[in-house]
Amino acid sequence: MDDRPTALELLRAVGDFLEQDLLPAITDRRLRYRILIAGSALRMAERELPDEDQRLRAELAALGDLLDLPRAPAPEDTSALRRCVLEANRELCDRIRGGLADQGPWRERLLRHLEAMVEDKLRITNPRELDALRAEAAEGQP
Repeated sequence: MDDRPTALELLRAVGDFLEQDLLPAITDRRLRYRILIAGSALRMAERELPDEDQRLRAELAALGDLLDLPRAPAPEDTSALRRCVLEANRELCDRIRGGLADQGPWRERLLRHLEAMVEDKLRITNPRELDALRAEAAEGQP
């Protein structure tokens, strides 16, 4: 059975309502700002939901490689997968705080990992900013 509307369709519908119907009718600056924030949050969720498990699995694998963690199958349950990623990120933070990233080859691996993670996060939270950063970087390339 295909239940409609899907969660993604609901997010889009509410976001469209806020941006296309409600926002133009509001003159109060404070309320307009809050509507823009709500719409932005909905658009982030709309971008995040479709591939969340895939992104979490990729992040967990990357963290496992970076931290030389024992290989284990990623959990099937999304909540458990999130917890595993959180724990691996905590381990990463502990190692950084412990000075392991201050110099050497692991630092370079870490910086590449962090750059990829920031790009992944921007793809969800602010794709226009990511595009602007890419364009800026391309301009600086010979």
